[in-house]
Amino acid sequence: MRVRMTDSIGDMQFGIGAAAFEQNTAAAVGQLVQDRLKLWVGEWFADTTDGTPWRTQVLGEHTTSTYDAAVRARILDTTGVQKITAYNSTLAARKLSVTANITTTFGNTSVQASSG
Repeated sequence: MRVRMTDSIGDMQFGIGAAAFEQNTAAAVGQLVQDRLKLWVGEWFADTTDGTPWRTQVLGEHTTSTYDAAVRARILDTTGVQKITAYNSTLAARKLSVTANITTTFGNTSVQASSG
């Protein structure tokens, strides 16, 4: 597994050669999880069914019982993720923030994502 890493504001890293990539590491799997959580259902033209169901199961009214399950399922369905060892979410002002510690095929890592 080879993944182009992003910087602290989420932009892909270019111009630094091999240092711009993680290969077969827990950090690479963590990057995949973050990228998958950022993708909204319907956003990717090649597969409009793929994505995190932010509009339907996470944000909005009456989603308290569904948003954690939807985010956890998205994390666990990521290639290389074996299990979630810790999970925390905070919903405030129509913004969900998630922090998760995950066990991957390459070790442990943590991921953070938010809806906006």
